[in-house]
Amino acid sequence: MKHTIQKCFKDTNVIKASEIGQYCYCSIAWYLQKCGYKPKSSMLEIGIKKHEDLGKIIESTQKSSKKSKAFAIAGYSILIIGLLIFLFEVIL
Repeated sequence: MKHTIQKCFKDTNVIKASEIGQYCYCSIAWYLQKCGYKPKSSMLEIGIKKHEDLGKIIESTQKSSKKSKAFAIAGYSILIIGLLIFLFEVIL
């Protein structure tokens, strides 16, 4: 058994933080994945699809947020220019 463990961990002895939760959930699944076995499950495929969809939503939201900030800056700039023009007309 010791030889098998060393074989699975030959690439790295470092355990990532994200692996700790996986290990706590199912240490056997964690070990098998560490050894290179790929899980086969319809739920896994659904989960991967959901993560891809969420990634697209997050990316879209980030793009919208950038556009909103640009429009806000443009709006405030126009407001300031308008106020300056108004003040100069009143003062002069």
